[in-house]
Amino acid sequence: MTFSLVLRSTLVLGLLALLCACGGRTRSDVATTPANVPASFDVTLLADEDGQFDFDGAPLTAEDLKSALRYRKEESLPVDTVLLKRGEKEKIKDEHLGALARIAYELGINAFFEDDGEISELRVQAKSQ
Repeated sequence: MTFSLVLRSTLVLGLLALLCACGGRTRSDVATTPANVPASFDVTLLADEDGQFDFDGAPLTAEDLKSALRYRKEESLPVDTVLLKRGEKEKIKDEHLGALARIAYELGINAFFEDDGEISELRVQAKSQ
């Protein structure tokens, strides 16, 4: 009777180990990375305190950033893709994302942000009235 119990327990543990090994979700970088993320970005911004952006070492408000990006467009400097990263002391907040989304929509540029090493695109859609 003891031998039968040991055999059953071993069989059940083996099946549980097999289930655990097969039941996990596999993550492939190819499957999770969107196809439209460019290899490099024209402009890289850092999130700064008080909803500001660090652009080439200068803290800019959302309006100042829009003016700087508009100037780059007028001077035919590359500004088609913009990446927002976490600053040294500041996380990316909804305030940053909202401001960058508005700027991207108004200027017709593609905006991306990096969160935990994953790059995502900010997509803006006009409200239908």
